[in-house]
Amino acid sequence: MRKKILVHLLLVLVWLALTGEYTWVNFVFGFIVSYFALWLVDRASDTKKYIQFIPRFIGFILFFIWELVKSNVMVAYEVATPSLNMKPGIVAFPMDVKSDLEIIILTSVIALTPGTSPVQISQDKRTLYIHGMNIGDRNEFVRDIKEGFERRIIQLFE
Repeated sequence: MRKKILVHLLLVLVWLALTGEYTWVNFVFGFIVSYFALWLVDRASDTKKYIQFIPRFIGFILFFIWELVKSNVMVAYEVATPSLNMKPGIVAFPMDVKSDLEIIILTSVIALTPGTSPVQISQDKRTLYIHGMNIGDRNEFVRDIKEGFERRIIQLFE
C-alpha cells in the first residue's frame, strides 16, 4: 500500500506541474482525479485496499474533528459553569486493536481529544488505561471509544 500512496502523491504532483497552479483547491482536485485514475487503471488487490483506504481515512479524520469539537465544547462548559459536575476517573479500556501502529493511533487520538488522556498500556498490549475528565458510566465511556475511534482504526487497516 505504501507504493500506491507514493504513486498517488506522484500523480498529484504531476497534475500540479501540468496545470501550473499550486493552490489547495487544485491539489484536492488533482488528488481526486488521480484517485479515480488509479481506480480505473489498476485493478490489483493492493489497489482495491488503497481505494477503500482513502474514503475510510477521510471519514476517520472527519469523525476525529467532530469528536474534537464535541470535547472542546464539553470541557469549555465544565470550566465555565460554577458548579463541578465532573466525575473524573481512570478506566481500563480493553483494546481490540492489535498492531503497534493501531495502538499508537488510538492513544494519539485519545490524547488529542480534550477531557481524556491515555495513562498506560498494559504489558500484554491488551488494555489501555485512560483518564477521563467526566466518566459518568464506565461502560458507556468504553462503548463510545470502541464504537468510535477503535472501530474506525480497525477498519482503516483491514
